[in-house]
Amino acid sequence: MNKKQYNLLSLPVIVAALGFFVDVFDLLLFGVVRKPSLHDLGLSETAILTSGELLISIQMIGMVLGGIVWGILGDKKGRLKVLFGSILLYSIANILNGFVQTVPQYIIIRFIAGFGLAGELGAGITLTSEILPKEKRGIAATIIAATGVIGGITAALLYKTIGDWRILYFIGGGIGLVLLIMRIAVAESGMYDSMKKSTVELGNFLKFFTSKERFYRYMRGILIGLPVWYTIGMLVSFADQFGNKMGVPNIKPGDAIMSQYIGLGLGDITAGLLSNYLKSRKKALFIFYCIVSIFLILFFTQQHPSQEYFYFICAGLGFGSGISVLYITTSAEQFGTNLRASASISITNMVRGFTPLLLLCFTQLRKVTGYVPGAWIIGIAVMLTGFAALYFTKESFGKDLDFIEE
Repeated sequence: MNKKQYNLLSLPVIVAALGFFVDVFDLLLFGVVRKPSLHDLGLSETAILTSGELLISIQMIGMVLGGIVWGILGDKKGRLKVLFGSILLYSIANILNGFVQTVPQYIIIRFIAGFGLAGELGAGITLTSEILPKEKRGIAATIIAATGVIGGITAALLYKTIGDWRILYFIGGGIGLVLLIMRIAVAESGMYDSMKKSTVELGNFLKFFTSKERFYRYMRGILIGLPVWYTIGMLVSFADQFGNKMGVPNIKPGDAIMSQYIGLGLGDITAGLLSNYLKSRKKALFIFYCIVSIFLILFFTQQHPSQEYFYFICAGLGFGSGISVLYITTSAEQFGTNLRASASISITNMVRGFTPLLLLCFTQLRKVTGYVPGAWIIGIAVMLTGFAALYFTKESFGKDLDFIEE
């Protein structure tokens, strides 16, 4: 049993929140500097588009592999070891990002950065879920989400203030190293420590595939988060391309991403508070699915809108997709302590890892349907799949997490 009671402003919660700060900082920073950094490396406009898609895909592949590895280590070695290892690897990689001179170098280092960053959010959510009273888990998720908003805003402001993408990567790595120092004083989850003393098998990733019921639980966790990365990884990341096709020239990806992340952060905060108010994860997720569906319709039915309206839609898509922390908390609550880190960390990054698959499908589909129709066809499939997965997911609000997977 986890005997020590932590409050919402205890060091583990703060450190987990700062981990999400770093997570959002990096994802927003990479989205903003991707195009100017590739331009500085001497690429043409056409090459910038194709290389940008490749960089996103490679980073997400790194996150998928990192999600599996860090998840297993989180159950076998402890939640804190993942928080230390992942942030150290990410910080070193981001500093190296500032020194790249060629696209192949950029690809390799973004893969390493993605691999390192993969352990952050899932491990933090797992730790806070296990140490806090069950009625406070949703509020902790809200605190973590709010800190993530600050990470996104910080990245955007630094880009507008400094502008030099190499220096920004150095800053991102430095922030990670500062966070690493803070984590020295954080204690391991008592629930995990108690279980580790038993003979229970820890972190067997194959267990997700040896039971049909557990496999369905795992897949539902992935599919519930998919709409988030459809909007982030496809629609908003390539907002300039969609803007051109929709008659809105000169859309800046950095401004579109910043608009979305402001909405995303506000959505994450609202979703966490709403979940706690309704005492239901599923109801809050369903409401936000409806919100993102409305903004998807508005996005695809734009007819020569203004830039301001386009950015407003990006912010709305972000708000509706603001379920990142909530669906990861839900995923952590679905699994026993001996598989909880493996589930929450890998699900987080499996969702992100679907981005290359979505981009590949989009690349092939748009050859037949055209650019915009191809994107909304994929959007319909993603949302219908997400609604179905959410419908069959069990409610986990207030669930006692002190159990194991047999």
